[in-house]
Amino acid sequence: MQERGKDIVGSDRQERIPQLVDTGKAVEIPVPSSNWVVLPASALLAVNGQVCSPPAPRLIAGFEAVPHENKVQYPRESSGQRNGGSVARKRYQQGSLILRGKRIKKWYGRWLEDELQPDGSIIRIHRSEILGDKSEFPTKRLAQRELDRRLAAINSPIYRAKPTARFEDFAEKWKSKVMIHHEGSTQDSDKSEIKAWVAALGAIRLRDISTEVVQDVITLWSSPGKDKRSGKTIRNRVATLRLLWASAKAWGYVTHDVCDNLVLPTWNREEQPSFTVAQVKQIIDAANEPYKTVFWLVAETGIRRGEICGLNVGDVNLNEQAITVQRSRWKSKLKRPKNGKKRFFALSPQLTERLRFYVEDRNPEEPLFLSREGRRLHPDNFIKRQLKPILKKLGLDGAAHAFRHGNASLLDHLAAPMKVRQDRLGHADPRTTMGYTHVIGDDHRKVAEQLGGFFAQVRLNLPKKESGSGDPSSQAAV
Repeated sequence: MQERGKDIVGSDRQERIPQLVDTGKAVEIPVPSSNWVVLPASALLAVNGQVCSPPAPRLIAGFEAVPHENKVQYPRESSGQRNGGSVARKRYQQGSLILRGKRIKKWYGRWLEDELQPDGSIIRIHRSEILGDKSEFPTKRLAQRELDRRLAAINSPIYRAKPTARFEDFAEKWKSKVMIHHEGSTQDSDKSEIKAWVAALGAIRLRDISTEVVQDVITLWSSPGKDKRSGKTIRNRVATLRLLWASAKAWGYVTHDVCDNLVLPTWNREEQPSFTVAQVKQIIDAANEPYKTVFWLVAETGIRRGEICGLNVGDVNLNEQAITVQRSRWKSKLKRPKNGKKRFFALSPQLTERLRFYVEDRNPEEPLFLSREGRRLHPDNFIKRQLKPILKKLGLDGAAHAFRHGNASLLDHLAAPMKVRQDRLGHADPRTTMGYTHVIGDDHRKVAEQLGGFFAQVRLNLPKKESGSGDPSSQAAV
């Protein structure tokens, strides 16, 4: 051993170093002050005074060396950092247990967890949660089992730091990535409901929001005061929160579900207005064209107000006595009808003849019904400016939706098959109608004729139509 030492550090040292340098082979090794340093390869090893060949570093225990272009690379070993970079899990975590409380003693579990910041950096934080009280876990060993269960994900080999964000920041991200794919009318309600949640939870980080926190907000909205909301409104808000939270779980922000076991206020459904046959006749008789025909069509078919405004001339088939609903108007846009499916309606012979005035000699791509200004009807305007004044004059409650409820009542009175009712109202059950081809059959024809009989006696004063004139502006009464 002394001889070996003498060969390395003895009198031959000055002769040995030039020999090592002349080897000319280079490797990269990690050093504290820099990522890499380049030295002669043979300077790394000298055993018994012999110069090592370049492949020799493969034999060094604890290193993984790969020769490449006369260089051997030794990857830097990853190390934990508190701010920024990659935080490596140093060891298996058991966490710590603390029993606290005077009247009711509770077990608290504490552990370390990596958290991915919005700027991409990673920090290690202390987490603390209540595991349960002494009655649930009488011994420390049982409490440790519960803590181990919660730490299973963190101790997993595939564990990665989870992103974090405040509720208000995540809500904005959700709106830009998810909500934009919803229908326009749905987006309006989503924005309103998210605004309410942001006001209540905006500054809280997602991982700190628990079921209890959400329940406290619901209780506030249910209690008397300026923040009180109806049971229906609260249920709509919770439904939107479920959608948002599902994305938070899918994107790795949280692992828990805050909407489980929530207690929601009772929603007492109020009786919805429904127009009777006599009331529909009064409304039609009090209206001017084209709204006489519009209200008849709505009462007989039960289609929605946006769908009425989305009808084109080509959607009416006079020979087949049928009409197709394939678009709906929302604000200034035309979109697919609700549920994204076309609906086909058989029309009564009486209503078909009434629609002939609006179909013949006209471009199939034109709107079926036009306003006084010659434009496509707007779902809000024709209700506010035409239907509401008539209802106020007649002393009736309701709006366009009351036609649909009245239609459903008539279908029930006529003992129409349930499938016919679902097709006409657009309330098809997906379990029974998926992949079903809409066909106007005998049942539809029979129901359409019976419905037309209710309204055929209404006095209709059609404006005179000039011969060969297809000017749709002649629809509106002067």
